[in-house]
Amino acid sequence: MKFSTREDIEAPIEHVFARVTDFQNFERQALRRGADVQRIDSSLVPTEGSAWQFAFKFRGKDRKMKATVAKLDAPNSAKFETIASGIHGMSTIELVALSLNRTRISIEIDLTPQGLSARLLLQSLKLAKTNLSRKFKLRVAEFAEDVEEGFARRS
Repeated sequence: MKFSTREDIEAPIEHVFARVTDFQNFERQALRRGADVQRIDSSLVPTEGSAWQFAFKFRGKDRKMKATVAKLDAPNSAKFETIASGIHGMSTIELVALSLNRTRISIEIDLTPQGLSARLLLQSLKLAKTNLSRKFKLRVAEFAEDVEEGFARRS
C-alpha cells in the first residue's frame, strides 16, 4: 500500500532538509502523542543507520515499531525503513530546489505485509485508504506550512 504527496515550500532546500532531519523534534512530537520513544544508537548526530524504538497503541493494541535511517543525501533526499507488527515500511523524502527560496518536497510511504496478521491489518487500512490519504496529505501540508513559518521568523 502506497501513500504519496508533494508540497512546495517557500524556503531554501538546506532549511527544509534541516527540518526534515530534525529527529529530536520528531521524538518530542511522538512523546506528546503518547508514544514511548527510545534511541537505539549512541551517536549524537543522526546518520545512516541511526535507529529508534517506538511503543504505542494503535487500533486498541500495543504496537512496537523500529525506525532506521536508511539513507541521507543532504540536501536532496532521505530514506527511512520501519518495521512494525510485521509491516515493513519504506519512506522516501525527496527535495528539489525550484529556486533559491522555494523547495518542492515529495514524500512516499510504501507499506508491505510480512505475515498473515500484517496482511489483515493492511487490508483493513486499505478500506480506509481515501481517508488515510487525505489525512496524510493534510499532515504534510501542515509540516510545509510550519517549515515556511519557521524560515520566515528566522529571516
